[in-house]
Amino acid sequence: MSIQHVYVDRSIADKPETQQFIRRLGLPPVMLQHPNELYEKLKRENDPCLAGKHTLLLTRNQGSFLRRCPGTRDYVCCGYHILNFGNYCTMDCAYCILQSYFHPPLLRFFVNHEDLWEELGRAFENNSCLRVGTGEFTDSLIWESWSDLTAELVERFARQEGSVLELKTKTTAMESLRNLEHNQKTIVSWSLNTPYVISQYESGTASLEARLRAAAKCESWGYPLAFHFDPIVLYPGCEKEYEQVIHSLFEHISADRVVWISMGTFRFMPALQAVVQERFPQSKLIHGEFVPGLDGKMRYFKPLRIQIYRRIYETIATHAPEALVYLCMEDEHVWSQSVGFIPQSRGGLPAMLDQSAGRHCGLKTVCTSQGNKRSY
Repeated sequence: MSIQHVYVDRSIADKPETQQFIRRLGLPPVMLQHPNELYEKLKRENDPCLAGKHTLLLTRNQGSFLRRCPGTRDYVCCGYHILNFGNYCTMDCAYCILQSYFHPPLLRFFVNHEDLWEELGRAFENNSCLRVGTGEFTDSLIWESWSDLTAELVERFARQEGSVLELKTKTTAMESLRNLEHNQKTIVSWSLNTPYVISQYESGTASLEARLRAAAKCESWGYPLAFHFDPIVLYPGCEKEYEQVIHSLFEHISADRVVWISMGTFRFMPALQAVVQERFPQSKLIHGEFVPGLDGKMRYFKPLRIQIYRRIYETIATHAPEALVYLCMEDEHVWSQSVGFIPQSRGGLPAMLDQSAGRHCGLKTVCTSQGNKRSY
């Protein structure tokens, strides 16, 4: 999807980041005194979600750039930190929670980077052990044509020794990473799915083969890698197809370069159901065996989740027995039945992930499950 309209919050119009973005985009900007004018305009569109993918607002982040992932009580949390430099996405995945999370959904890029660097600098000065990701509210790499932020982030993380940056994507926008001095402190990761799910529910994304070729390219440049089977979508024959994805993955990349692999089945807040029904009326996505979870999200019936997790976990183990594979937002019972252990028996999931990052990314310190630092 291409950006067709660009709006600029007048208060940041003169910032160098703003001017660079506009030059590269090549579209005449519309200045706004109050962004609410734009929000109201988008709400009147026939398909606000689609209109928001063609509409960009350059503005200021009024809150913190760096935040801890809130997690959910009763589910095992990974202790991730989110670096929020922009919102929404140019791709159009049917299952995307951002369709109902923002009101209205709209491409926003925050240009007050001086505040971002100040926050990140304080975290580094405190010698914090952080796993930081930029792919929570947007795809990490859709902005590469217009901004140098990713390259600057990679180089800043390379100059410290205690934290890692994860760039999560469904694209092949890798070229900006090619010649960077990353010092193995940036993990490049992909959301993976079966060709069926990609073709049916991930409009505008790179094909599976293209994602795997991009991963191989990043491995050749020395980057550590990660992969996320999330959301896993259940349909007849999906088990064999997910197995084939895993076989293809390890035909392209080396098992010893993988920092972690996550698994999470499709889950959604009830508000998303109406959006999917309206925007994708032929989709079968929301017509599975769903029950309310402890967090209020609709989830596949627990035995079905356990079955697919176990199948994928066992397949990964045949190729990469040492790889850290973890579940995203599941309880200890599902962990035990799916992978044969609970994180608490191994020091907790944050500690497991920190230690894997330490091994693969050359960290000098990692955080224990109690938040203490341990030198390597």
